[in-house]
Amino acid sequence: MSSTHNYTHSYSNSQYHSQSYSARHSMVPSGSSSSMSAAKSRQYAQLESKLAELNANLANTKSLLEITAVQARDMRFLGGYVGALFMGAANVLGEEGVKKAGQAEQAQQREGSEDR
Repeated sequence: MSSTHNYTHSYSNSQYHSQSYSARHSMVPSGSSSSMSAAKSRQYAQLESKLAELNANLANTKSLLEITAVQARDMRFLGGYVGALFMGAANVLGEEGVKKAGQAEQAQQREGSEDR
């Protein structure tokens, strides 16, 4: 990872345009520049570590999403398969119910004709 960074800022307020970065930087005592560069180096190292961790987590998330997509497709297939089984079972049980109802009707008709 590169440690050079370019930052650009655009301020709408004109007072910021009149001040230069070097004028603000000159207010910092000259003896603390080495400690600031050490702090910046430490912060960049920390940032690089966190970015590497983030990159690893994103790769892990991508892998999990790909697995989830495969599982969702398989669940859709299983849902269709189970739905077909339920429709087939309902069809078979429905025919048996119709046969039983027809047999009950015939039995009632026979009983009715015998009573006359």
